[in-house]
Amino acid sequence: MYYIGYDIGSSSVKVALVEAETGKKIIVLNEPQNEMEIVSLHADWAEQDPEIWWQHICTGTKRAIREANIEASKIQGIGISYQMHGLVIVDKDGNALRNSIIWCDSRAVEIGNTAFAEIGAEKCMQHLLNSPGNFTASKLKWVKENEPEIYQQVYKYMLPGDYIAYKLTGNITTTKNGLSEGMLWDYKENKVANWLLDYYGIDQSLTPDIVENFTNQGILNEKGSKESGLPVGIPVVYRAGDQPNNALSLNVLNPGEVAATGGTSGVFYAVGELSSGKSTRVNNFVHVNYELETPRIGKLLNINGAGIQYRWLRNNMGDESYESMNRKASKIDIGSDGVVVIPFGNGAERMFNNKNIGTHFLNLNLNIHNNAHLFRASLEGIAFSFVYGMECLKEDNATINVIRAGNDNLFRSEIFSNTVATLIGHEIEIYNTTGAVGAARAVGLKDGDYDKFGSGITTNDHVMTFLPLKNKEPYEKAYQKWKQELEFILTHKK
Repeated sequence: MYYIGYDIGSSSVKVALVEAETGKKIIVLNEPQNEMEIVSLHADWAEQDPEIWWQHICTGTKRAIREANIEASKIQGIGISYQMHGLVIVDKDGNALRNSIIWCDSRAVEIGNTAFAEIGAEKCMQHLLNSPGNFTASKLKWVKENEPEIYQQVYKYMLPGDYIAYKLTGNITTTKNGLSEGMLWDYKENKVANWLLDYYGIDQSLTPDIVENFTNQGILNEKGSKESGLPVGIPVVYRAGDQPNNALSLNVLNPGEVAATGGTSGVFYAVGELSSGKSTRVNNFVHVNYELETPRIGKLLNINGAGIQYRWLRNNMGDESYESMNRKASKIDIGSDGVVVIPFGNGAERMFNNKNIGTHFLNLNLNIHNNAHLFRASLEGIAFSFVYGMECLKEDNATINVIRAGNDNLFRSEIFSNTVATLIGHEIEIYNTTGAVGAARAVGLKDGDYDKFGSGITTNDHVMTFLPLKNKEPYEKAYQKWKQELEFILTHKK
């Protein structure tokens, strides 16, 4: 018997099959083979057609079943991971009314900032543990203000994972963790933050019914079965945003444990019991194992300008592969011979209080520097942004005992991982797992045995551990130089 897991990213949809009994990976694949398009009609906008996600899920599911050579009838449950903070709006027939406004879209920044100022920091931080910010609620308010003819047709709003669950089951539902990602969960009252909807002039009836994780959230209907190739009647058991799900995938479930991601964006996600309720640079979300009696809060420090910075270099440097870029970068000394890359060219950055400062290439000497220096400086700049983010997390009272990361993207680079581990002074454990695998394994957590779940990951998926290097001085010198350049830009950027 098997479980299937999906991870709906902004670059591709990942599909994984695992053995139900052991959690062993059977197959993991991506759809499409290249990257999905992000539509950007204006600067700082980012949209995707949610129907495209569904098409790739259906194609990927059929491929996975065929290439794994298993019987679809033996798949017993579904788990879903998805890109956080996105907005999907549908009419009464369940049809998407417009493209999804996705996580890296910055159009609602001022709406959230105004709400924070008018409602007041005290209420927002005590009840939401965040500013309303540029999240799902604020994006829905943007639609109401700017596309009233579309807003009038809205039956329900959803997060991206809610939409996929709906396509599978025909039921429009959401979760506490999903609502918290949209800034719509009131921790103090333990219910939907209807007062924020009221402030935005949004009808409370647009909120879907809430279902709990690790329970039957709805069963696959005939339409979903016919399109996806999965058997009728199997349950959707789990859904979570990509960062809480990544943490689950890495066995990051308890206070002091931190998950790190180095994909298109970069993330530190630290699990704690409560938030300080003070920092607007760190986001706090309902974690996948949150209970009122044992609250587990995910403290997320997001860096929009991470892997996308390195990808931009690859795309604009001819035929370079990441492997060749890393190889060339390794031949350059720590500090990149003075070249500094400030890697924040992917929209507003929460840790800079929603400033959009852009990417900067500094101190280039056309006589001595080449593309290898740019590669090293870019890796270092992204690593330094992680270190800067860790400082923000610690200011928000996050406890750091262990850091775990997947064996993909930036963490494959020794330069990147060694730089981060050395500067923050903590080991980084690397695991060979993915969000889709974690979502599939989560289907089996109906019994709530988190210890058994975690020991399986530790035993089966650990790849290596990066230890802090003893000679920290050259890294510290390069970091301080980078930080000085960053703070100059932050001070002078209007």
